Amino acid sequence: MKIEESKPLNIKSWAEEDRPREKLLLKGTYSLSDAELIAILIGSGTSSLSAVDVGKKIMQSVANNLDALAKLSVKDLMKVKGIGEAKAISIVAALELGRRRKDTEPTEKPKISTSSDAHNLIKGDLMDLPHEEFWVLFLNKANRVIKKKRVGEGGVSGTVADPKIIFKLALEELASGIVVSHNHPSGNLIPSQSDRDLTKRLKEAGKLLEIQLLDHIIVAGQKYFSFADDGLI
Repeated sequence: MKIEESKPLNIKSWAEEDRPREKLLLKGTYSLSDAELIAILIGSGTSSLSAVDVGKKIMQSVANNLDALAKLSVKDLMKVKGIGEAKAISIVAALELGRRRKDTEPTEKPKISTSSDAHNLIKGDLMDLPHEEFWVLFLNKANRVIKKKRVGEGGVSGTVADPKIIFKLALEELASGIVVSHNHPSGNLIPSQSDRDLTKRLKEAGKLLEIQLLDHIIVAGQKYFSFADDGLI
């Protein structure tokens, strides 16, 4: 009796955690093999080979050496079954981005050590606005800025900042601390009672989540008010 050779399973029929894209989302980029990363780039395989199988063939053609892979041209890659011009171009472009990244000096994230550091980083976003906006600096354990983001916008006399949104973003960025800031278009540096109440709520919520509120900066033109410097945090 002749036993038919089974065809490889289509990627869509794999368990979700084994599909390259889903695996990347669930477990991160480091969990994927080189062939699986290539499979994401090319998107699809052939009638008899999955995208991962094609990725494996590409890696086998260069003895699993990424440096050798980076030296292949579009025409070289098109010699592999399942790789047309468009897929070859995608691979070459991705490898070129990787090469350029290695040639680029990493930019050190700015460090917030004083209220002046925070003000210098945020004033360009706030000092000339005719309306109020609320911004947050998300910091790592070394007080270096992970991200700067606007989280609220209001009118001439006030803005709304939701602590739930602020700490949701902080958790997503794995921040250890935050500096919040908003502007007073009127030029008045004195914090309002709502400014004080919000600062208190943010401080208390930060304690529960172990994300420290380091300062609240009010920007008015070139000048600023720091809750931390004034002993209000």
